[in-house]
Amino acid sequence: MNSAEFWKFLERSAEETTDPARRLDWLAYRLNRVSLEHIADFQVHLEAARRPLDTYAMWGAANQIMDGLCSSDGFWYFQPWLIGQGQRWWQHVAQNPDNLADLPAVRALAGRSLWERADAEWPHWEELAYVASSAYDHITGREDSLYEALDARGHRPYFDPAPIDEPWDSDSLAEIEQRLPRLMRLFPRQHYVKP
Repeated sequence: MNSAEFWKFLERSAEETTDPARRLDWLAYRLNRVSLEHIADFQVHLEAARRPLDTYAMWGAANQIMDGLCSSDGFWYFQPWLIGQGQRWWQHVAQNPDNLADLPAVRALAGRSLWERADAEWPHWEELAYVASSAYDHITGREDSLYEALDARGHRPYFDPAPIDEPWDSDSLAEIEQRLPRLMRLFPRQHYVKP
């Protein structure tokens, strides 16, 4: 599975259904019917797609959408959600985190409190990170067998955010206004921010 096939596979799941749980079922069903090599490829491409998103700039943008409540786990789960939006949106947002303001799934959250958001709307998709591992383990009958296979390929997965840019204060109104003006207009925060 090359990168183009990875994106096509992921986007096909969105054509089948927009419900995250059903998409996951669709992906799991299909991954259980391809070679172990293709399953490992899927995981490698998923992790490669994370890299350009794993920045403090993107974390700050996710934090803005989540009203200042984006923990490291929340950011880790946000990344596969963003990848799940498809290659076009992934590329657009990776260029500039403030471009999240263009994403229909993000715009649908604007003007609503955290408590008014349905679970399926929440910008996280933790389970996508584990779908390949589950399929691999199911086929081999061994737990963590995907990570053994990736290690044999010389691929070292990572399991937590490891931002590659300079940190900034995503709770500072001045910093948010400067870095994320469009997201700030969509998601103004009165709480949890410093002047």
